[in-house]
Amino acid sequence: MSATLPSRVTSASAAVTDFASTASCFEIEGLCLAYDGKQALRNLTLRIPRQRVTAFIGPSGCGKSTLLRVLNRLHDLNEDVSRQGRVSLEGQDIHAPQVDVAELRRRVGMVFQTPNPFPMSIYDNVAFGVRLQGIKRKRVLDEIVEWALDSAALWDEVKDRLHGSAWALSGGQQQRLVIARTLAVQPDVLLLDEPASALDPISTLKIEELIRSLKSRLTLVLVTHNMQQAARVSDYTAFLQDGELVEYAATDNLFTNPRLRRTENYITGRMS
Repeated sequence: MSATLPSRVTSASAAVTDFASTASCFEIEGLCLAYDGKQALRNLTLRIPRQRVTAFIGPSGCGKSTLLRVLNRLHDLNEDVSRQGRVSLEGQDIHAPQVDVAELRRRVGMVFQTPNPFPMSIYDNVAFGVRLQGIKRKRVLDEIVEWALDSAALWDEVKDRLHGSAWALSGGQQQRLVIARTLAVQPDVLLLDEPASALDPISTLKIEELIRSLKSRLTLVLVTHNMQQAARVSDYTAFLQDGELVEYAATDNLFTNPRLRRTENYITGRMS
């Protein structure tokens, strides 16, 4: 069930642009999260538009990666976490008792900063999650593997060595392989935590081109320290500081005409 973003969303003193005409994927309301009593997120309220790229920016330790992990409940893996507030995906509370967390993580895939291909072949990496879903027929697997690798802009580079080790790929190829592995199970959302920070400029460009190409079918949420990258690939940008949402707007507006001095100071380098 889709939801429409309201004309005004507030999170404490945050400046949030009017997103009224854009359907939302995630709705976050009053989210607070603490690790072992230490506050990491403070009363966040924001909505993430469907089939767009939303970037989270801010200084180290501001909560942007923590917020990303909330979206597919990776924080569940830490017993010392306490949480308040509501996070909804397409109108459903993701923390509701009836939610199947494994299915949530299939729908909301995640790619981390360092590529993490499995110690197996390129083919088996992509087919791994599909096989877990019970799909065993070789013809079907072949079609899915080709489709996912092609979707990740990797098929032409690896089609003649599908049964070679994934670890023999370059860092940039490994990251696109991980994206292909995530795409193979057909998620609705792709979370990207600094996906190009360990890559060379050419590989980074390929990842950015891939991000732009995927938004026609997926919602993408990107954490990045690279503000130029956020400006290049995202449609909306949220600036976080000290666990709080400071400003959230269309990317062009946030970078060229920020509404708050705190945002301007950050993007112009007067703070870190």
